[in-house]
Amino acid sequence: MHPPGICAILLRMENNTENEKDSRTRLLIGDEALSRLHDSHILLLGLGGVGSYVCEALCRAGVGRLSLVDSDMVEESNLNRQLYALRSTIGMPKTEAARSRCIDIAPDISIAAYRRFLEAADIPDLFSEVTASMGPVDHVIDAIDTVSVKIELAAYCYERDIPLISCCGTGNKLHPELFRIADIYSTSVCPLCRVMRRELHKRSVPGLTVCYSTEIPKKTGTRTPASISFVPSAAGLLIASHVINKIIR
Repeated sequence: MHPPGICAILLRMENNTENEKDSRTRLLIGDEALSRLHDSHILLLGLGGVGSYVCEALCRAGVGRLSLVDSDMVEESNLNRQLYALRSTIGMPKTEAARSRCIDIAPDISIAAYRRFLEAADIPDLFSEVTASMGPVDHVIDAIDTVSVKIELAAYCYERDIPLISCCGTGNKLHPELFRIADIYSTSVCPLCRVMRRELHKRSVPGLTVCYSTEIPKKTGTRTPASISFVPSAAGLLIASHVINKIIR
């Protein structure tokens, strides 16, 4: 047990550490915007090459509540592009690796982690669970690969007026500077966007904010998407920027 004087010093050090963590962000955006970030709740689906960098940026920017969904474990093949992929984390659930790292950065952050493979039919139950645990969702980020789930998620969020941004393919690309944030119906080149435009039109969904690339994907002769370190990460940071700017405005 520490003497009272030591306890006071330790408490001041802890408070200073918490204040210092956000000090540079506060200089840029101000107290009111930072408070909005602290009060916000973001649902992030997918913690791979894109999602892991989204999560990192949200946490470091000061988002107060994160609900994270991913079913995968860290694998050796993730080492070339995913933030949580280290030799020491191989075999660890990505949700566990993400939560551990976020709490190490911001101990006061609230994180709900859901280790599950999301099916389209599961979306209503997931939102009910997330809302019951952490309150209403301010923004949803789709960084998953399953096209049927992306489409159902877009329809679900549109019908309930929940802000959503969806990442549309970072594989087989080499040029991060060609990523754009746009409405799905304004996109071109991207094969995934083409499929989603068609299917969302059938569902009478009039718009969806997406992150996509104007780069023509490289042909590799295999169905496994090729990747490199600086492309998914760039898309993830661009998505985080979009969401954070929407919240603070």
